[in-house]
Amino acid sequence: MKAKVLILGVGNVLMGDEGVGVHVARELAASPWPEGVVVLDGGTGGFHLMEHLEQADQVVMIDATLDKRPAGTVRRLHPRFAAEFPKALSSHDIGLRDLLEGLTILGRLPEIFLYAVSIDAIQSQTIELSDPLQAIVPELCREIREFTLSMIEDPAFCCDQHMDPIDPEEGRLYASHRVRMDHLDDR
Repeated sequence: MKAKVLILGVGNVLMGDEGVGVHVARELAASPWPEGVVVLDGGTGGFHLMEHLEQADQVVMIDATLDKRPAGTVRRLHPRFAAEFPKALSSHDIGLRDLLEGLTILGRLPEIFLYAVSIDAIQSQTIELSDPLQAIVPELCREIREFTLSMIEDPAFCCDQHMDPIDPEEGRLYASHRVRMDHLDDR
């Protein structure tokens, strides 16, 4: 079955926070989704994901990034080319970036929305997320669910039309201009 929307969590769960995308995908996969939505644990990325990406109209990707922002910062990006992805994607950067560049060259890159989750460091040999990342997972899952459902329910969906702010009193994430989301520090 061709997926209208592929929700793809990538990362290495054996390296702590670097695996946040996989943790989120697993959480999302535990809930029912409408027909046409596929949730996939993409592991550390690479060319084995090409078929899944080619079959999707739109992809919601979740990945960790070492971008010097506070751990738990979440940005929703709408990169249109491989070069527009954050330069500091996590440890599987080369395989994933190569895959996206290959799909671009072939003219098969689907529309991608990237939830880039900031991490402080890659921890070795732990499967647990740090406290800041554990704290944002429930709200991030809610945001991804709402965003994905809006894509499949509205035939005229345009990312720029669906960027209404999330009330900071209701959660740790908020949307600012266009397609960007940041962590609210509640200290």
